Amino acid sequence: MFKRLAAGLFGLVVLVVAAFVAPASPAAAAPVTKVLVFSKTAGFRHSSIPNGIAAIQQLGAANGFTVTATEDAAQFTTANLAQYQVVVFLSTTGDVLNAAQQTAFESYIASGKGYVGIHAAADTEYSWAWYGGLVGAYFASHPAIQQATIRVEDRSNVMTSHLPADWTRSDEWYNYRTNPRPNVRVLMRLDESTYSGGSMGDHPISWCQQYGGGRSFYTGLGHTEATYAESNFTRMLLGAIQWTGGAQTATCTPTTNPVSGTSWRARVNSRFVTTSAGNLIASATTASTNNERFDIVDLGGGNVAFRSKANGQYVSAGTGTTALIANRTTVGPSETFARVTNSDGSVSFRAQVNGRYVVAENAGAAALIANRAAIGSWEKFDLVN
Repeated sequence: MFKRLAAGLFGLVVLVVAAFVAPASPAAAAPVTKVLVFSKTAGFRHSSIPNGIAAIQQLGAANGFTVTATEDAAQFTTANLAQYQVVVFLSTTGDVLNAAQQTAFESYIASGKGYVGIHAAADTEYSWAWYGGLVGAYFASHPAIQQATIRVEDRSNVMTSHLPADWTRSDEWYNYRTNPRPNVRVLMRLDESTYSGGSMGDHPISWCQQYGGGRSFYTGLGHTEATYAESNFTRMLLGAIQWTGGAQTATCTPTTNPVSGTSWRARVNSRFVTTSAGNLIASATTASTNNERFDIVDLGGGNVAFRSKANGQYVSAGTGTTALIANRTTVGPSETFARVTNSDGSVSFRAQVNGRYVVAENAGAAALIANRAAIGSWEKFDLVN
C-alpha cells in the first residue's frame, strides 16, 4: 500500500512540475504547402505568363510549397480547390469561369483561403461583382510601358517590409475604374508626376484586404517578362502568398484617410498651390513645406475636401466669389469639391456651393477662385504625392 501511495504521489508531482516547466504554446501558423496558379485568358494574353509561372515555381521550391499551373477552369470545383491554400490569378483576362466555377471559388474564399491577383487579374470577370470586390478594382486603361516611381505607403508587413520607401522601376502602369482605397489597405501607390498617362491622382497600385471570409492581395505590377526576375518583386509575391495562405500575419484593414500630404500643382505653369500668403495661390516652385501640402479627404460620390497640412483647416470656396482659403474646421457645401479627371490625365475641381470650377486666377498670379463655368487650361491641376 505504501508503494502504491508513493507511486501516486510521485506521478502527481511529475504532472505539477510539467505544468509549470513546459506550459502549452500556441500552435504556429501552418505553412503554405500547395498553390494553384491560374492563367486562363479570354482576351489579351501576356507574354510574361510563362515567366510568372516559373518564378512562382521557384518560390515554391525554395520555400516548401508545390505549385500547380493550369488554364483549365474545370479545376474550379469545391473538392479540387480544397487542397490549395492560395489561388493565384496570373494575368488572366476576360470571362474565365462559368457560374458553377464562380460559386466554387466564392466558397473556397469563404472557407478562409487566399487569393493573389497579378496585373491583368484586374482585367477579368467584369460582370462578376463578387470578383470585382475580391480584386479591389477593375482595369480602365494604361499608357506605354515606362519608368515610374512607386511610393511604398506601408512597409510594416511581409509583402513590403523589404522594399525602399521610393521604388523606381519600369512596367505597364494600370489606371483603374475606381479607387480601391476606401475598401483595402493600400501598400503602394504610383507617383503620377514621375511618368505620363496616370489618370487617378491618388493612384494605388498594390493592396491587400480581408474579403468574403478569406484574404486577398493584388498588384498591378507584372506586365513585363523582366518583372519576374526582379528580387524585390518576387519577394513581395512570396510575402503575398504566405499572408493569403495564412502562414504570415499582416495588417490589411483599410486606412481611414486617403493620401496625406498631397501637393496640388497647376498644369500650365507647373507651380504648386500654397497657403503661405493666406489665400491659396499657384505660385510655389517647390512643395517643400506644409503650406504646399493637403490631406485629400474622400467624401464619396466623387467629392473630396482639402485639409491644409499647415493649419489643419479645410479649404473653402466661400460663396464662389472670393479666393479659396484654408480656414474652416468642418466640411460643408463650400468645402466640398467634385473631382473631375480630364482626358489628358489632369484633374479639375468643381465647387459644390456654386457648381463652378476652380481656376488659377490671372494665369496663376492671383489666388484660386471657383468661378469658371467650363474647364480650360488654367482649371487643370496635377496631384503630386
